[in-house]
Amino acid sequence: MLNSLAAGRHLAMRVVIAQIGVAIIAGLAFSLQGRAAGLAAFAAALIVAIANALFAARAFSALGGGAATFMRFLVGMILRWIVLVGGLALILVQWKLPFLPALVGLVAGFTVNVFAFRFKG
Repeated sequence: MLNSLAAGRHLAMRVVIAQIGVAIIAGLAFSLQGRAAGLAAFAAALIVAIANALFAARAFSALGGGAATFMRFLVGMILRWIVLVGGLALILVQWKLPFLPALVGLVAGFTVNVFAFRFKG
């Protein structure tokens, strides 16, 4: 059981680090269109990384039975969605940054999740 928790933490750390890297790349790529576009892409991808880090910290926090594990997973998922929706609202409504770069940054951040399970090492 400890091994699966350690493996989960390790994979989550790799995914979050990769998402931060993608956030930097997306921000630099969209900065060619202007400062606001670059900031929108960077912030959206970074919010995905922060949300996944919070989820992983909650889901892989401790040992327990099936019910406790499920509750930690559920609370982590709820935290993740609160951060995602709140972060996107902050980006689009409060800061009034462009929608398309924010959407591309969001998708780029989530794309890391797809590729994280395809490559091992």
